[in-house]
Amino acid sequence: MALENYKALTIAGSDTSGGAGMEADLKTFEEMGVYGMVALTVIVAQNPKDWAHDIFPIDLPTIERQIATVGEGIGINAMKTGMLGSAALVELVAKSIDKYNFKNVVIDPVMVCKGIDAIMVPEAAEAIKSLLVKKADVITPNTVESAYLAGMEKVETVEDIKEACVKINKLGAKNVIIKSGSRVDGDYMVDVLFDGKEFTIQKKAKMKNIYNSGAGCTFSAAITAGLAKGLDIHQAFENAQNFIDKAVANSFKLNEFTGALAHWQTR
Repeated sequence: MALENYKALTIAGSDTSGGAGMEADLKTFEEMGVYGMVALTVIVAQNPKDWAHDIFPIDLPTIERQIATVGEGIGINAMKTGMLGSAALVELVAKSIDKYNFKNVVIDPVMVCKGIDAIMVPEAAEAIKSLLVKKADVITPNTVESAYLAGMEKVETVEDIKEACVKINKLGAKNVIIKSGSRVDGDYMVDVLFDGKEFTIQKKAKMKNIYNSGAGCTFSAAITAGLAKGLDIHQAFENAQNFIDKAVANSFKLNEFTGALAHWQTR
């Protein structure tokens, strides 16, 4: 089937360095055979002296017009969210999902920055919990985000992750995927999928000497691409695992501060 027959939208921020955000999403869509579109929410520029992040939000009317371009003018097979920096923006996205009857909705609840285990914008996080979780066909939080959504003090063990999955499912998310990443101790990490009935657990050894900036964005984008192509959640989960493993394993250094995933290594 032609590339343009599978279409996906990401409502996300721009990472000027190209490693995360909508840049990672669009690269992933393209590599997985899906035509990608974007409604840009924020521009993040890095200070070249110390890599501190400067954030430049896009105004709400402009974001609304971008979503309308796709929702009214084109149509999609699936969509995902990324950085949503205010409660008002979360509300706009929730209303847009209903207005355009978007299907295969993947919510990547970006609440924390890489290396910082604290909620960035509490009011936006609360809006995600109250407005977007229930609209998610799939939600993909990390352990910090899942603890917040599940109302748990912490999520560290596999049993913690399973408990959080059930609690987030009860909030309305049809499928919950929690990624432990590097936040858990030991030599292994786990990704857990809960489809409302059963758990699927992927356990794998932690990779060494790699860069994982943008891994969360890439993984959720890969899930979105799979759903856009008509895969069920279990197939999409397996494909996304294969995609992210290859992209991370072949990651490379960008500068003294960061590196990037090799999205093309999955061809």
